Amino acid sequence: MTVVGAGLAGSEAAWRLAAAGARVRLYEMRPQKLTPAHATGEFAELVCSNSLGAYGETSAKGLLQAELRAGGSLIMEAAEAARLPAGGALAVDRRIFSSYVTGRLESHPAIEVVRREVESLPEERPLVLATGPLTADALADDLRRRLGEEFLSFYDAAAPVVLGETIDMSVCYRAGRYGQDADYINCPLSEEEYRRLHRAIAAARRHTPHDWEKLEFFEGCMPIEELARRGYQTPLYGPLKPMGLSDPRSGERPFAVVQLRQEDREGRMWSLVGFQTGLKWGDQREIIHLIPGLEQAEVVRYGVMHRNTYLNAPRVLGRPLELEKLPGVFVAGVLAGVEGYLESAATGWLAGLQAAYAAAGRPERPLPPPQSMMGGLARFLKNANPSGFQPMNANWGLVPAPAARLRKRERRLRMFRDGLAAFEKWLQNPS
Repeated sequence: MTVVGAGLAGSEAAWRLAAAGARVRLYEMRPQKLTPAHATGEFAELVCSNSLGAYGETSAKGLLQAELRAGGSLIMEAAEAARLPAGGALAVDRRIFSSYVTGRLESHPAIEVVRREVESLPEERPLVLATGPLTADALADDLRRRLGEEFLSFYDAAAPVVLGETIDMSVCYRAGRYGQDADYINCPLSEEEYRRLHRAIAAARRHTPHDWEKLEFFEGCMPIEELARRGYQTPLYGPLKPMGLSDPRSGERPFAVVQLRQEDREGRMWSLVGFQTGLKWGDQREIIHLIPGLEQAEVVRYGVMHRNTYLNAPRVLGRPLELEKLPGVFVAGVLAGVEGYLESAATGWLAGLQAAYAAAGRPERPLPPPQSMMGGLARFLKNANPSGFQPMNANWGLVPAPAARLRKRERRLRMFRDGLAAFEKWLQNPS
């Protein structure tokens, strides 16, 4: 069995195949050839945020996390090993996380790791293609030629990270939104301070698209400069919203809040939540230093912007995650039309399972039930409107709501428990 790409999707697919008893050859071009966003040769490197989303029984991503755990996910195993305090979010130490995944795959007796670029589609079938949002040009061109279908693309961005010891805690305060665990550092802004920050962001020099004609951003990972461009109040309803974040020292709620999330286990590095950006680095530094409490902050990693590449899934998929024009080729991750770490891992898990069935000459495995988040996501990729298709992440709109009239929290709890129960039953019954 062949898997191309060792990001979250490819790593999960290789692990799933090996668990099914297959021998796996896993190709990864890094570190011999890096992408514009990656910095290491480690598998499942996290390049945007260190958060795998909210957890718990009222969160759509929490349901997907629970399903992956039930399915023996390597990514969830690594997340638990690298977990950091982050209130209601599942955040990890990036270095520990990717090192854990790399070590587990490289030491597996049934997995052979090949460190080189794959420039054309391998002829082996079944094949899992999980080359991610930054698929190398040669392979992308070969796939485009074979499919006769243009790729779609959007731009994704990572947030800057600052050194924890340079944060002024006499200005900032620890708190979680609406009384959750105080795992975040909060930088409070007055109305005048926010006005000055918004003006600086709006005037900053942006990423230059070079030969790309237009920037198409994914709504779930919108650069802060794009939010500011949309209007003065837009960031106040997004990453800078102050609701539920009153300063415990005064009891008052700031006009706006910039939150910082822990990046490493030791708490030495903190990322600016919702501040993914493609601004020039000098301008990023000036903007960060306008934020109260970060006037002297040392930036250890600037935000970067990169182009993500994905397929128009409803046009090119036949059976679950299988390319209709290329039987035996399964796609996973952002390339398949999902957005997010968990979603990439989930499609990798499912593609690995489908490929294992194909290798054994068995009929395709039915999709997880529609009540499950994984099932809802897979059905969306097949059934979405191909016109203007954009990648999808886990959300409650993908699964059916209960018929009973319930309050929002009770409705989400019911959907979580019904979805997980249906998924676990599906795991036990392959028909």
